[in-house]
Amino acid sequence: MVESATLEAPLARAVAADLPVDAAVRGTGLAISVSTTSRIEEAEAVWRRLEASGIESPGQSFDFVRQWIAARQIPAAEQLFATVSLAGQPVALLPLWRQRRAGVRVYGWFPGAHVGCGAPLVDAARLSALTPAQRAAFWRQALGGLKGADLIHLEAVPERAGGAEGLFSGLGRALPTETLYRAAFSSWDEANTTQRSKSRRKHDRQQGERLEALGKVEFEAIGNGPDALPVLEEMFRQRTRRFEAMGIADPFAPADIARFYRETVAADSGVKVMLHVLRLDGAIVAVRYNIVFGDRLFCLISSMSDEPRIQGGSPGKQCLLRVMQTVFDAGFRVFDMGNGFTDEKRHWCNERIPVASHYVPLTFKGRLLIEMDAQWRALKARVKSNPRLLAFAKAARSRLRGGRPAAETAAATDEQE
Repeated sequence: MVESATLEAPLARAVAADLPVDAAVRGTGLAISVSTTSRIEEAEAVWRRLEASGIESPGQSFDFVRQWIAARQIPAAEQLFATVSLAGQPVALLPLWRQRRAGVRVYGWFPGAHVGCGAPLVDAARLSALTPAQRAAFWRQALGGLKGADLIHLEAVPERAGGAEGLFSGLGRALPTETLYRAAFSSWDEANTTQRSKSRRKHDRQQGERLEALGKVEFEAIGNGPDALPVLEEMFRQRTRRFEAMGIADPFAPADIARFYRETVAADSGVKVMLHVLRLDGAIVAVRYNIVFGDRLFCLISSMSDEPRIQGGSPGKQCLLRVMQTVFDAGFRVFDMGNGFTDEKRHWCNERIPVASHYVPLTFKGRLLIEMDAQWRALKARVKSNPRLLAFAKAARSRLRGGRPAAETAAATDEQE
């Protein structure tokens, strides 16, 4: 839960005057330099060097972002890649996409809410060696002089990255928003012992028996290649029906978004994908779309069949159970389930990392948008932290769009998945 006092402090600072960049840097004695380019190829060498130590999000993957830019046909003029160096050595890289919101030019992450979090790529060891004042000056110099937009809005930046705390504490104004959920275990046995109580095991077994009573249950992991595409299409069909029932706009409906996901599963995409698929008598009843990076697995999309006859068997939960039973013994050490609370995350995730929206105004117009956006996000956070307000908001949204009351659908979804 996000307390109101936590939210009000960033709001009060949202339009406060910034220290002059040069003065902030001179006070720390740091030799900071910033270089920018609108060509992702020119940032590749530094990018790959920084991502080699691990990433917190697919939005930090060079191949993922390159594919996103190509599929969505983003003009080079709207792209910005800023490399920040200390004493001539690159320490951070920020891949930014310029878009217009209410007439304001805003730099932000390329995939936005399609990934669980976003963050600059950093040399965590060198950045964590700086004092808090030096890090604040570092980020002020890195972003304060960027041109071409009114505002930098970096969504869902994690409190912890690269195993270090506070690397982004001086990155503009921060407004706490959500929590990032991860399961981090060395084996299925550890996950099972840590996360599942006796009653949870019994519940999972009963659901599994109900599903198996309906037919032959099969589970498989599918990587890049032609076998992945029909699974992806069925996943989108399942998601579309669920969004329609909840009265929510389908974020995967736009042609360029759908094209991106279809292209990622191609054998030569450069993006390593893993689809976890649960079948009943050969028919797909649940899917999880994951991005693979080293020993980390990032789940970006999940779906399940809405057929009433199989929902008592909870295919979504049964699929996830089989994922947990296999991924850690296959060598993965972190299974990232994204931000925002769900029942399945409560059951399985042993790591919970706060995330925040970070704001850096570049013009006066940007300062005004910060205040408006921060107030809206503070309101959303308060609603999400209050079950009664959240149920009311979902029901109102659904009725306005002519759909089934979202509170009923959400409750049914929590029980099934």
